[in-house]
Amino acid sequence: MGHGGNVIDELVTDHREVEELFGKIEQLPPGHKDRKLYADQATIELIRHSVAEEAYLYPAVREHVENGDALADKELEDHATAEQIMKDLEGCDAGDAEFDRLIGMLMSEIREHVEDEEQNLFPRLRDSCPPDALDQLGEKVRQAKKTAPTRPHPAAPDKPPANKLLAPGAGMVDRIRDALSGRGKSV
Repeated sequence: MGHGGNVIDELVTDHREVEELFGKIEQLPPGHKDRKLYADQATIELIRHSVAEEAYLYPAVREHVENGDALADKELEDHATAEQIMKDLEGCDAGDAEFDRLIGMLMSEIREHVEDEEQNLFPRLRDSCPPDALDQLGEKVRQAKKTAPTRPHPAAPDKPPANKLLAPGAGMVDRIRDALSGRGKSV
């Protein structure tokens, strides 16, 4: 992740990358060990993406889009639901029956969220926010993803300024844990 372009282009590219990982999970038979590896990679990308959206996209939606507070609040609720599923999934092996149930729930939740953002939120933001502001938001999102956590932290703040202050520290700890455990390595 970290592709260039305005905030909408950046986030849509993230959506496609996560969908590709979901497709890889779906192609493998239940219980296959690589399903867990792909799920971990999807979780890493989703958490980084969500943290960046919460820090920069949703405040911009609140500022620029009519009825932006309600839109942003709904998106934050979606994130909280997905993050709890990812936290529950973290403790499952690919061979666990619970893994299949949770990964199915996660894919469904994320696909609905992505469709809502791409069909509703992004067009409204594009129409109401100046192009140079969208470009600046794209750069801020890319920077945020570099230091964002890679593991779910459902109890962490999801609104500025607390989320912007705590995310880099949690991200550093998560990356150290990932390096020590080998989590997120490519299949």
